[in-house]
Amino acid sequence: MKLREQAYESFRQHLLTNRIRPGQFVSQRELVALTGLPLGAIREMIPRLEADGLIVTIPQRGMQIASVDLKLVRNAFQLRAILEREAITQFTLSAGDAEIERFVRRHAEILARAEAGPITPELLDEAQSLDWGFHDALIDRLGNLLVSSVYRVNSLKIRLIRFEETSLSPAVLLRALHEHTTVLEAVAARDPVRAVQALDRHIDSARLRALGITGKDEHETAADAVLDAPAVALTGS
Repeated sequence: MKLREQAYESFRQHLLTNRIRPGQFVSQRELVALTGLPLGAIREMIPRLEADGLIVTIPQRGMQIASVDLKLVRNAFQLRAILEREAITQFTLSAGDAEIERFVRRHAEILARAEAGPITPELLDEAQSLDWGFHDALIDRLGNLLVSSVYRVNSLKIRLIRFEETSLSPAVLLRALHEHTTVLEAVAARDPVRAVQALDRHIDSARLRALGITGKDEHETAADAVLDAPAVALTGS
């Protein structure tokens, strides 16, 4: 990769690992220290970060990592749902039996380990990688580089939203795995309508977690009420 692409990927990884946080101010020099790449590469990367909506330049203050508010939650999850509905439809109709079986087997393996316990940090890492990898595979099945690029930037924004809520944890791991299993059952049956319905429930569950709505409040009426409220920061722990 060119240096500016290395800088972008390094920046992305720091966001994913929560070493750079929403709303944080950073300087070019700090990004040099963080990424270990030269100032020229950082300067070339910045326009791309601005175009992707990952940073904003505030006069006399510097660069700020994108802040998270309810508008971002609504827009990011809406875009995710639009893209993944088409993706799961195409995946259901065109993915090979072997590819589907690999995802089914891998999910079943991790689910069995999670149910048997204990849920270790290593198991969570494996499950998170499988989760993200499955959704990326759905999108890549479309064979559209533009869609894949847009999706991955949007996915990065989603992972900024209440980092601890949108990442898998022991409290949500089993539920997420069961949701994926339901999606995969519909895919294996080559039933795109049922697959879309199961995927919609899975995405909505993640959206509600991002909003901090759990338990008894976890239904569409409560979600709509929150989404209609004035924008407030969601970046607190």
